[in-house]
Amino acid sequence: GLNTNVLRLALAKMREWDAEGKKLNVTAIGNKGLGFMQRAGANVVSHLVGLGDTPHLEKLIGPVKVQLDAYVRGEIDVLYMAFTRFINTMKQEPTLYQVLPLSGDLVGGEGNRWDYLYEPDAQAVIDDLLVRYVEAMIYQAVAENMASEQSARMVAMKSASDNAKNVISELKLVYNKARQASITKELSEIVGGAAAV
Repeated sequence: GLNTNVLRLALAKMREWDAEGKKLNVTAIGNKGLGFMQRAGANVVSHLVGLGDTPHLEKLIGPVKVQLDAYVRGEIDVLYMAFTRFINTMKQEPTLYQVLPLSGDLVGGEGNRWDYLYEPDAQAVIDDLLVRYVEAMIYQAVAENMASEQSARMVAMKSASDNAKNVISELKLVYNKARQASITKELSEIVGGAAAV
């Protein structure tokens, strides 16, 4: 259910954009995402599979850089990422987050203007910071998605263990009732046989 929820959210948004005539490029991270996007007929421009249990930034940079370069060249207008946000052990929610262009609440309004001296120059610093910011956002999303997956597995396994304990208790009760009925029947037969003699 965890992957299905986030992929369903992404597919609904993709269909909405497709209906508006927008061209979509997809980067898939993980086997489930790649398989789903290929079955959905999405234009997968880059992908990454086989992440393991721990996300590594150097593995994520390549597929993400394809989208960043497309944004810089003006081939895409907006960059979104869909992931499962980890809230707590019992709650994870599918999220669609706009990475680029930065939203106004992150950048600050008109009243938040500061005059700094940049070395080497403002454009070079901002460009480098933007790349690091996007890499950090992607890494955080992958880490939260992995935490959500582990949490969902833990909850599912606990539920399965609890269910197995309940089934064992119910089976013991049925077994004991059947055993007691068998003992009672044997005693009745013995008593009935002794009374006949």
